[in-house]
Amino acid sequence: MSVDMNSQGSDSNEEDYDPNCEEEEEDEDPGDIEDYYVGVASDVEQQGADAFDPEEYQFTCLTYRESESTLNERMASLASTLKVSHAVAKLVLVNFHWQISEILERHKSNSAQLLVEARVQPTSSKHAMVHSSHHCAVCMQFVRKENLLSLACQHQFCRSCWEQHCTVLVKDGVGVGVSCMAQDCPLRTPEDFVFPLLPSEELKDKYRRYLFRDYVESHYQLQLCPGADCPMVIQVQEPKARRVQCNRCNEVFCFKCRQMYHAPTDCATIRKWLTKCADDSETANYISAHTKDCPKCNICIEKNGGCNHMQCSKCKHDFCWMCLGDWKTHGSEYYECSRYKENPDIVNQSQQAQAREALKKYLFYFERWENHNKSLQLEAQTYQRIQEKIQERVMNNLGTWIDWQYLQNAAKLLAKCRYTLQYTYPYAYYMESGPRKKLFEYQQAQLEAEIENLSWKVERADSYDRGDLENQMHIAEQRRRTLLKDFHDT
Repeated sequence: MSVDMNSQGSDSNEEDYDPNCEEEEEDEDPGDIEDYYVGVASDVEQQGADAFDPEEYQFTCLTYRESESTLNERMASLASTLKVSHAVAKLVLVNFHWQISEILERHKSNSAQLLVEARVQPTSSKHAMVHSSHHCAVCMQFVRKENLLSLACQHQFCRSCWEQHCTVLVKDGVGVGVSCMAQDCPLRTPEDFVFPLLPSEELKDKYRRYLFRDYVESHYQLQLCPGADCPMVIQVQEPKARRVQCNRCNEVFCFKCRQMYHAPTDCATIRKWLTKCADDSETANYISAHTKDCPKCNICIEKNGGCNHMQCSKCKHDFCWMCLGDWKTHGSEYYECSRYKENPDIVNQSQQAQAREALKKYLFYFERWENHNKSLQLEAQTYQRIQEKIQERVMNNLGTWIDWQYLQNAAKLLAKCRYTLQYTYPYAYYMESGPRKKLFEYQQAQLEAEIENLSWKVERADSYDRGDLENQMHIAEQRRRTLLKDFHDT
């Protein structure tokens, strides 16, 4: 489970995008633990869980042609209403994030100002001054009048300089951002002005890709799939920080920021948290070890499963991997080791003491964040073992896949719940102290307790009957949904 936001947000589909590649289908692996949302929710709801799903979000996956058609329809309609060219209409739409109602409102009140704000008309008459000189303002060469080109601002440059200007910018990946060469002139160049100036079909194809990218990225209801070389576009009615999944490459991401899904933490907070983790990685290295000593007999123990309920192989002592406390004291009512105890007197102490307290607080949350990340990786291995065990039983005529599918669903639901739990720690780290944080920590503790109970049973599935395991699945998912319903409000 990578948590590198930068890798998720790569623009690989900008450089290598092929509009014709959407017809290709990728093989889907039905045994992939990453698909833990698929099929599990309905199974849990059949067990009697609350039907309300705080993560429910309507979205549509569009191919290149479908999204291009959608954009062109809106552009043509607006161009007709504003009585401008299609290329100018696109620049207006980009500037106002394709919110047609706002554009029409502004057009009705002040049509000239609308075009100024969209950067297709100059702000005042002084910028629109017609030059009588036949000299190019860039190369200073005398140029015949028919070879001088300008936008609405009337800043005139020779065709050769315009060609070089557009070529350099397009090679640098610029689409809508190609603008006038005059200093301090904000006017953007419509696409029908740029295309004739590009010297090769290869450059024109690149320019089309960059324009399409910019049109989609500026649209408040659309997002490019961040999957490697994936041409798909996700469309929603109401843009929110919600989980979406591409139906071509199966990439899962947050619609609002195009990064890894991070509920209940909001986009700005998770970006801040991951930046902090990267900056402080060396400081936190010492907590990355996979081994700890048994608190009773001191034998070295390696964590080889996702569950935090540990049992010493030597003395059989049950303890918590996180806080090393006796497991019996954890119970199911409140998970004290998930709650950081603030020092109320820290504001009256020295700067050094405050710095130590800040580091202590960060390490507390980082250790739990990282521990759940590792647990997800270990439980993915458990999932594979379950798959192999089911396959073996089916081959030995000990039932069908349907008979044993509940084991697979239990492992998927465990991953789903733990993934949410992992992202509760950045949320808690930045949360202000007070009653709301106490409620959050209580629900976080409840969720963590039920996840560890489920993890314990999944890793020992042969020791528990189906009803017991499915009941624990229901409880864990209910805790997860309750927390998201109360705190995932972005």
